[in-house]
Amino acid sequence: MRKAALASLLGLSLAATTLTAAGAQAAPAPSRLAALVTLKAVRHHQENLQKIADANGGNRAAGLPGNTITVKYIADQLKRAGYAPRVQKFPFDFWQETAEPVFAETAPTPRTFAPRTDFGTLQYSGSGDVTAAATAVDPGSAGTGSGCEAADFAGFPKGGIALIQRGGCLYADKAGNAVAAGASAVVIYQRPDVEGPVAGTLTKPFAIPVVGPTNAIGVDLVRQAQKGGLTLRVKTATLNQKKETANVVADTPRGRADNVVVIGAHNDSVTAGPGINDDGSGTATLLAMAQQIGKLGGKVRNQVRFAFWGAEEEGLLGSQYYVDHLPKADLDKIALNLNFDMLASPNFVRFVYDGDNSTGGNNVEAPDGSGAIEKEFNDYFTGRGLATDPTNFDGRSDYNAFITAGIPAGGIFAGAEGVKTAAQAARYGGTAGKPYDPCYHQACDRYDNVSLTGFDEMIDGTAAATEAFAYSTLTVNGNEFARKRAQNKGAAKPGQYGLYTTS
Repeated sequence: MRKAALASLLGLSLAATTLTAAGAQAAPAPSRLAALVTLKAVRHHQENLQKIADANGGNRAAGLPGNTITVKYIADQLKRAGYAPRVQKFPFDFWQETAEPVFAETAPTPRTFAPRTDFGTLQYSGSGDVTAAATAVDPGSAGTGSGCEAADFAGFPKGGIALIQRGGCLYADKAGNAVAAGASAVVIYQRPDVEGPVAGTLTKPFAIPVVGPTNAIGVDLVRQAQKGGLTLRVKTATLNQKKETANVVADTPRGRADNVVVIGAHNDSVTAGPGINDDGSGTATLLAMAQQIGKLGGKVRNQVRFAFWGAEEEGLLGSQYYVDHLPKADLDKIALNLNFDMLASPNFVRFVYDGDNSTGGNNVEAPDGSGAIEKEFNDYFTGRGLATDPTNFDGRSDYNAFITAGIPAGGIFAGAEGVKTAAQAARYGGTAGKPYDPCYHQACDRYDNVSLTGFDEMIDGTAAATEAFAYSTLTVNGNEFARKRAQNKGAAKPGQYGLYTTS
């Protein structure tokens, strides 16, 4: 019995070895691109983006001089690296706050809240000075879904101010439902798991004031509104006008053009600050990768498209414009999209987009293949003894245009205004109970707003995944070997290169 069992075990061991040798599951190989793309090179680009912002009003926001110069810088760097970048201009609704906003409780207990600390004005808010009774919208919905349905406003008094909690749908959906119900102003207060006021965009211009206080203020106002007699004042002064901004797109000379890997980051900041983490970190990383990827030679089998999206902070406008205006034949050639938005957060977590929706928290459906992208990142970090956490596809960054078009997507993210948990602090270090990026959408999002250790690891993960999919997208869309190679060697046969070709 023992001899037979031993022989059986040896047979299983040999079979497992044979499977591994045949290419089943193996430890991740070192990434040459990760070695080539250095933290120093990425930081050099970030430093230049900081200089551009400092010399142009303190920001790189779409429609303002800092972003115009940023677009020129990106295109120039790509040209110097041997690319032929395409600058795709497009119109958008430019928004700017022109005076300090006011948010106050006038009854029953008069008090005035502080701009930026207690509340913020949502991008694309309209102008107005409203004093009216406030009504809590659907307070029994546990918060996160309030205001997402027209039925939530049943019985809402026309001319009143709507109190709504953030979460469950887009800000624009909540505000739009409030407007349809006759609200004169909208107050969207923060989720309980996020510090500070709401800093978000309505994605399109609104005619009434829309502000976002902290969770503590919002909860207190809801409590008072439910008792009756709560009156608020909301005053905003804003500018909405048509302007032009641009995407910058460049393809690697090498790689098959019918199986394209799109690598994206956004080229703009908010008006409040220079955006050197959001998303100067992604922009700088992509520029450094573009400068080095040619050294991979024949490992770039699939064309890599570096995309620097415009007006992301205005509502993901550049990436959506690109997808909407790409001919279907060209859209069908895109194998996948990798999104890199905020890689340098000082109180970081190594978040990986949840491509297989294992947490059940995705707001948008990720196409088949997105789970394989998630696994690529997880395997890379796990192979180096580094933890990861999943993060939901919540539609808040430029991947949204791709997954809604049916294109698999993924990426990594170091965290924004969300608060680090004690469990995350135990895994990653940093400070529990504090935001991943305390300078998110603020003037302090500057060159020194960074964890160099975390950023270096995220740069490596970005480069490793880019290299992996430049070589093969087999696990995402079934494509492996270039059609030209098969044509040059005659008709491909099953198993000729170890597997079937599918194109």
